[in-house]
Amino acid sequence: MQSFRRFALSLIYISAGFPSLARAATAEEWRSRSIYQLITDRFALPNGSSIDPKACNPAQAKICGGTWQSITQNLDYIQGMGFTAVWISPVNQNIPGPTAYGDPYHGYWIADISQLNDRFGTADDLRQLSDELHRRDMYLMVDVVVNNVASTTTTPDYSQYLFKDSSYYHPYCQVDYNNRTSAQVCWLGDTKVALPDLDTENQVVVSTYNQWVSQFVQGFGIDGLRIDAAKHVRADFWGPFCDAAGVFCIGEVFGDDIDLAASYQGPTTLDAILNFPQYSALKDAFAIPGPGNMSSLVDQFNLARKKFTDVGVLGNFLENHDLPRWTSFSVDIQSMFNAMAFNFMSDGIPVLYYGQEQRFNGAGDPVNREPLWPSQYDQGDAYKFMAMLNQVRNYLNQSGDWLHQPAQIISHTDDALFLARGYVITVLTNIGSPPNLNSSASMIGSGFSANQVMIDVVTCQQVIVGSQGSIYIDYRKGGHASILVPEYYIRGSDICTAVQRASYQGLTPQKSATSANSATAPARMSPLPLASAMALLVGTVVSWAVAAV
Repeated sequence: MQSFRRFALSLIYISAGFPSLARAATAEEWRSRSIYQLITDRFALPNGSSIDPKACNPAQAKICGGTWQSITQNLDYIQGMGFTAVWISPVNQNIPGPTAYGDPYHGYWIADISQLNDRFGTADDLRQLSDELHRRDMYLMVDVVVNNVASTTTTPDYSQYLFKDSSYYHPYCQVDYNNRTSAQVCWLGDTKVALPDLDTENQVVVSTYNQWVSQFVQGFGIDGLRIDAAKHVRADFWGPFCDAAGVFCIGEVFGDDIDLAASYQGPTTLDAILNFPQYSALKDAFAIPGPGNMSSLVDQFNLARKKFTDVGVLGNFLENHDLPRWTSFSVDIQSMFNAMAFNFMSDGIPVLYYGQEQRFNGAGDPVNREPLWPSQYDQGDAYKFMAMLNQVRNYLNQSGDWLHQPAQIISHTDDALFLARGYVITVLTNIGSPPNLNSSASMIGSGFSANQVMIDVVTCQQVIVGSQGSIYIDYRKGGHASILVPEYYIRGSDICTAVQRASYQGLTPQKSATSANSATAPARMSPLPLASAMALLVGTVVSWAVAAV
């Protein structure tokens, strides 16, 4: 117990030496945010660094030199895409390395969780990052590893950890991922890099962790926690842990089992989980090549709304540090753009893994953890697309109650999907980029009046609503995502300004096939209340026309 007394004294010192920086950001406050996820070691080199910028080969799994200070120095790049929160990899002390699998550059091989990882900087550097994010009205999310520590042997020296006696750990056993009990008490990893599993039923472990996380969050002004390997700890451990943290907690429940994932969201456990079931369904629906199974996405979408406590705070993503990059298995950029539009315009908190905006294509760990700096932080088409999605979502969040309007999938075919949320209709397709002169999607019963002027904020084109609320999308230039917002709703905003519209030369307003002449006066929403109007969307007719060429 002496080690825990020293630990408590160190926490008192931290608390007394520095003012509380935490702002206790709740799940409700995170609901409107969008998150940029990064690995500290791979995001940016410090200004004036002598490290060879060409030396970082992700396949070698070596430390490359990114720091908390270098993140702070490059926040303009992230904020330029409109992101309002940054999720950084774990900040706590790691085992020294190298190991059979390379260096602990990623931060997940924990030694003493009560200490910082000095490879990434000092406590002041981490606080400065937090301060600068808050100055920009952005949130800081930190990844934490609670389930386990790390070792290069199955008989570790426990004195290197916060919990310094073997009695605080489950005995070594090889994990059986198909057995829930085994997955929670046996050790992850292997004999080369073992991950000794903390006994989170032990009350000393529980109380010490709760004390630690409270001071950790307060001392560094942390707004949210991403919980690594959350499903490998009993679900009810997380409720008191997150209460002690006092901030939003989102956990990793890896896999497609929606019942297991849903069991980790609720008042006695985590605020939210990263939505792996939705990720798998998005792959099935949009990846090219792929099954093109739009029905799988619809089924998952509907099931999630029955299973989860609050889909509005789940994490929506297409990539992360454990998964292949989207462009490693899908060759068409429009497949990624359509899937990403779904993540932004549906319920949930959108999450972008660094490098996705540069079309990185690492096919899995470790090559999906590329250094970002060789891209020279280019602001190309993918970067601009992410910026557009954030601009629109941020505007909608601030301009009404769109954020709390539940998304509905109106209808779908194998090739198209219509998603309604509030006053916005998003039309998505998996046909890909190649132009097709006879390709289009249409629907009736949108809930909007005939001649209503909609703006597709992706292309800045007008779309005129036809009779019976019909909407027609032309794919002669390829299968782009369409996000349709009533013109009056964005009038006077910075979305699709006259200059932006003029930049899309050769595009003319789209008119629904059954539309009358375009309106000369501002069109208005049908006088039906919004809820009633949206009710009209259920069971609408969608047609998809693709003529042979």
